[in-house]
Amino acid sequence: MIKAKYYQYILDFKRPSGTSRGVMTTKETWFIILEENGKKGIGECGILRGLSIDDRPDFEDKLKWLCDNINLGLEKLLSELVEFPSIQFGLEIAFKSLNSDNTFILFPSKFAKGVDSININGLVWMGDEAFMRQQIEEKIDSGFNCIKLKIGAIDFQTELDILKSIRREFSVSDIQLRVDANGAFQPNEALEKLKKLSEYQLHSIEQPIKPKQFSDMAMLCKASPLDIALDEELIGVFSGEEKEEIISTIKPQYIILKPSLIGGITGSQSWIDIAESHKVEWWITSALESNIGLNAIAQWTYTLNNKMPQGLGTGSLFANNFQSPLSVKNGTLQYDKNTNWKLNII
Repeated sequence: MIKAKYYQYILDFKRPSGTSRGVMTTKETWFIILEENGKKGIGECGILRGLSIDDRPDFEDKLKWLCDNINLGLEKLLSELVEFPSIQFGLEIAFKSLNSDNTFILFPSKFAKGVDSININGLVWMGDEAFMRQQIEEKIDSGFNCIKLKIGAIDFQTELDILKSIRREFSVSDIQLRVDANGAFQPNEALEKLKKLSEYQLHSIEQPIKPKQFSDMAMLCKASPLDIALDEELIGVFSGEEKEEIISTIKPQYIILKPSLIGGITGSQSWIDIAESHKVEWWITSALESNIGLNAIAQWTYTLNNKMPQGLGTGSLFANNFQSPLSVKNGTLQYDKNTNWKLNII
């Protein structure tokens, strides 16, 4: 008989982090703890207020229901939680953790053994020009060869100037540049902005316009000189038919998978299968989970053998994250077997 409980945890950013949707100082998350025959498992329900489709008044009620009905089994529970992707992810990982020999080794691999690493991008948050330039210098100095900049909140010309200054010093072979607009552009201005951004030989732009504008996004993906990656567009899409329609209609160059936002490992894998059938490439990004969720996403990501830089460098953002073997070195995420987990929650 499995026992289940949950509770909330507030992650504190070391410094305010800005996107086009606003500045974040804290990040709310929830943990599911399972126990059976003296063994425990833990999963994280990483909700993002204002973005997650399950940012709903009944979110905690659903967690209570889950714990009360935990012995229905994983498959039945996942089918009942379709509209709560972050809880699906937490549940999948909690069961994986419970059934593993080691609570935190969920997908055994060379990465989890500490003998291989995952290439990741360095994330540059929005802020004034000086702050963004400072972050860029820090990322380059610490060995990143792929940098992702959040854009869309400050003056567009200033953002172009920042990109220009990077390219003046670093060629495409030195630094791969990605940008993420988080839907900040208006459809009638987006193509012109994409043309200007493309002058700086960027790898791609994430979500240039807000989601659910399918014809506008399809037009942009067709006409843009800069490759487009769908991100928020994937949130709230539950059925395989809907996923197929979005990929075949918009025809993006890339999709970006955040398991906490799109149905956990199972939901992400279904997106990957559909994308690959249309020759659409993809990479995986964390969604500001603690090291518990990040550990699960990273271990799963490694097993997929995708060599592109992934978006998994968010663990160091928080002042009160949990000590874990995860570390960022030379633009890679590594699993340091000499560092132990320190948790006061299980």
